[in-house]
Amino acid sequence: MRGRRVVLFLFLVSFAAAGVIAQDISGQPLYGTQRLEAGFIPDPVVVQLDAGGSDAIPSSLGYGYIYAAAPDVDLVYQAGSFSLYIYVESDEDTVFLVNSPDGRWHFDDDTVGVNPVIVFPKPQSGMYNIWVGTFGGATADAQLMISELDPR
Repeated sequence: MRGRRVVLFLFLVSFAAAGVIAQDISGQPLYGTQRLEAGFIPDPVVVQLDAGGSDAIPSSLGYGYIYAAAPDVDLVYQAGSFSLYIYVESDEDTVFLVNSPDGRWHFDDDTVGVNPVIVFPKPQSGMYNIWVGTFGGATADAQLMISELDPR
């Protein structure tokens, strides 16, 4: 009887997990890689992109829809003494998710109107994987902005 419970439990866990799509940090970024050093010019760096996708962001991280198979942009950043601001500008309600060099996930929605902003006051050097999504699931024209100047 115990063996059947274990099999049933494993079946239910695998079935539930099938609906969750994890972000693939190793995927080829859809809109390229930005390589920046502290003090970069021009500031901000602007990347035009289509925000959103059909994959739900895991609820443990936030809410919205992205294309999970690959980041939109990878940022390779050499930190200095400046804060790092990553934000989105769009006429639509956007969200975004960043995997920082230490492997931590950062999410934001609606910091400036319907636009998200994530601030790294003491940024680390390394890779930042960035997904730009939408709150409602439709795709939208957007600009990903990378800056050392506070946009607020």
